[in-house]
Amino acid sequence: MSNIQDRIVRYGELKPCKTAFIDAHTPGSDQKENFTIIGGGVSESPDQHVHITDKIGFNIGAAGQPPKCRNSLHSHTTAEVFFVAKGRWRFFWGRYGTAGEFVAEEGDIFNIPTGIFRGFENIGTDYGMIMSMLGGDDAGGGVTWAPQVIEDARAHGLVLGENGVLYDSKKGEELPHNVSPMPLLTEEELKAYPEVPVDAVIGKYVARYWDMMALAADKPTKVIGEDGFIKDKPGFEVDFLTRGSAVTDAIKAEKPVVLMPMRGNWRINVDGYEVVLSNGDTALVLPGESYVAEPSMTGEASLYRITTTDDAPGATWTGN
Repeated sequence: MSNIQDRIVRYGELKPCKTAFIDAHTPGSDQKENFTIIGGGVSESPDQHVHITDKIGFNIGAAGQPPKCRNSLHSHTTAEVFFVAKGRWRFFWGRYGTAGEFVAEEGDIFNIPTGIFRGFENIGTDYGMIMSMLGGDDAGGGVTWAPQVIEDARAHGLVLGENGVLYDSKKGEELPHNVSPMPLLTEEELKAYPEVPVDAVIGKYVARYWDMMALAADKPTKVIGEDGFIKDKPGFEVDFLTRGSAVTDAIKAEKPVVLMPMRGNWRINVDGYEVVLSNGDTALVLPGESYVAEPSMTGEASLYRITTTDDAPGATWTGN
């Protein structure tokens, strides 16, 4: 078994893909970068670099965008969870992105309900980064784009095949003779994508950083889980740890565990191998390994811990 040193992805070593999705040439979305950290993610591009290929039941990724750059409206059939690692981000949703919106600050986390069109943009003043957790090893088989996104992309040279692969006419690529373009959703099909009001989203699917800092002052707080601050069963659970709720006594992992610091430097010791992680870094702990995670310096410290569960990935759980 490899040691933890081989299952760490440093923020500064992330390899971006600038052609991951259909809107890669569309003005306003053409500067975004997609990162696939653990698992294959939902990239539509063969250029996408996958840092850790282990299948652990969910995917970890990231999106990096300069100011005013946006990610176009799309939908997922499994969980799409974001926390803001750097910057200030506006999330919006609905058929045309007008049903609702909210602004996420650094450390805030958003479990976007499945089956609604959603997008996001960097509204900060510098390059921003949001880290993602996607349900399932294949992240639900990909994304569904709002019809206008596919039409805009075609006007700028990118065609998405029904096989889920992008073809770039600017590079001389054409759809293979046996592959049809991805069909646009019909008006009837679009009725299945609800326009959810703001209060129904923010009240149930958002957790703010400083609220979690308070809740996790002396014990880890369950952010996403059946009995979590955000109630859902997406195939993984998310905990939030601070200096006062750090893992000082070794825990033996029964299922894959991903550790992602938000603030401060964290000393991670896995079966005797020790590393220090900080904001934007990701580490994968495998079942059977024992780990400790505690701040290595004074100052503000917080960390997200994501653990695989036995729940099948799928639509957002409503408690039924």
